[in-house]
Amino acid sequence: MTRPDWLAPWQQDRSWRTSLSGDLPAAVLVTLMLIPQSLAYAMLAGVPAHIGLAASILPLVAYALFGRSPALAVGPVAITSAMTASALAPLATPASAEWMALAALLALLSGAVLFVMGLLRLGFIANLLSHPVMGGFISGAAVLIILGQCASLVGVRVTGESALTLAWNLLGALPKSNPASLTMGLACLLGLVLTRRYAGPLLSRLGLTGIARDILSKAAPLLILVIAALLVKALHLEDEVQTVGQIPAGFSSLGLAPGAPEIWLGALSALFPSALLIAVVGFVESVSMARAIAERRPTALDPNAELRGLGAANLASGLSGAFPVTGGLSRSIVNLEGGAMTPMAGVYSAGLMLLVLLGFGQMLSSLPLTALAALVIVAVATLIDIRLVKRLLKYDRVDALSWLLALCGVLLLGVEAGILSGIAVSIAGLLWRQSRPHMAILGRIPGTEHFRNLSRHAVETRPGLLMVRIDADLFFGNWDHIQSTLLDWLHVQPSPVRRLILSMGSVSDIDSTALEGLEHFENTLQTQGIALALAELKGPLEDKLRRTGFYDRCNVFRSNQDAFLAPFSAY
Repeated sequence: MTRPDWLAPWQQDRSWRTSLSGDLPAAVLVTLMLIPQSLAYAMLAGVPAHIGLAASILPLVAYALFGRSPALAVGPVAITSAMTASALAPLATPASAEWMALAALLALLSGAVLFVMGLLRLGFIANLLSHPVMGGFISGAAVLIILGQCASLVGVRVTGESALTLAWNLLGALPKSNPASLTMGLACLLGLVLTRRYAGPLLSRLGLTGIARDILSKAAPLLILVIAALLVKALHLEDEVQTVGQIPAGFSSLGLAPGAPEIWLGALSALFPSALLIAVVGFVESVSMARAIAERRPTALDPNAELRGLGAANLASGLSGAFPVTGGLSRSIVNLEGGAMTPMAGVYSAGLMLLVLLGFGQMLSSLPLTALAALVIVAVATLIDIRLVKRLLKYDRVDALSWLLALCGVLLLGVEAGILSGIAVSIAGLLWRQSRPHMAILGRIPGTEHFRNLSRHAVETRPGLLMVRIDADLFFGNWDHIQSTLLDWLHVQPSPVRRLILSMGSVSDIDSTALEGLEHFENTLQTQGIALALAELKGPLEDKLRRTGFYDRCNVFRSNQDAFLAPFSAY
């Protein structure tokens, strides 16, 4: 195996010190966020909270060995945790040994899928979901997560796969809410919202700047959770408020659940589709962040390396007895702004998380679950992107509709069915666009050799000649629309058309179905006394057409100008 590119700075004289000065402070900031988030997202995935710590150690090291992004912060995230819980719900009881074994299997399957895709160089799979559809899916999943965590916030348990079911069951369970859990949860929620909004500016006013301000502001959520745990201990609320509970000491947290191999054998086929979906969603989400990081840092993005890195991270998570992981949005932003230079920042974070697991695990046992629910709600609320749909409504209503359909699919059908509907919407939207390509009647700008859309510019035309530009490749899905449009335009011209010129400068390919349709169309035109000509064919397309009899029968011109000026006798 070749040396990862990010190791290059460590091989140069003294440059490792520069990398260390950026990676280590960034790792401290990320770890301050990762500790509470790993606990909260473990609860969201239905596993004991300490499993979130296990998902934040070896996976970070594994990603650093294979990934390339200098600041992508891998670990538990809300979306994949929610998808994990959704996938396992029909198969086991949350937090049971069987559930934990299946969660680890889901991570292993997702990791294997991602790693094999990376080896096969299938990084283009990141384009499977359009940004509007992914945005709608994430927003819908965020709403589902918030509804589910509201139950934990008030101290009740509700179930349901759709937003309507969850909301209805939550309303019905409110009279049974736990006053102590509700009070502490709302207090934590308020504290988290206020610190997220005002902690940084307040620290700046107090004269703190740079890394000191960043560390204290990012530590605010952890501080709130610690205060909540201390209150539970001091007020003896362990019997009234559900807490994280006993956390296994030391390395015993890292490992597979008892009987895991036997449980896996009966669940492989049932979990593989879910693992595939989690792998795709996690990769698309991560590679989007990696692209944003690459734009701000002079590093090349390699989607195939990201596939291998995320695959290795999930394999390590599964072997740790944890659950699927991927790149976290908020942590990646903090990692980037904190000065991370290489994936070594993740290795440092893993070391710090290991110290937490070994030295401070027992201090987390009194942490109330309602406080973790508040943390999830505040973190996930930022994923609901209303500005995106507003922008789409102004720019492209088809994309806005895709966003809405993906959102509704998740809210009404659940997370897994929602992502499948999102993929269907992406494909349907692409086919719809391609099936109705833009076409324009061209005319020549007077005194030039430039041809423009007759409806947009003052151009000159020639009687008996119709020139049309087609702005898409010709294939089986759009030929009928193109042909019907051409026939309509032929029939509405002010004078009988004797020559139809297709300007092909925007056409890169014609599939066999469209070619067959074009040949029939040319025969139809001949019976009406209309000659067909092609202009500005691209080289590769011309080479393909030369291998057919159609090229020899059709009139081909190098430029629109040549076709426009050619006398009738040239046809």
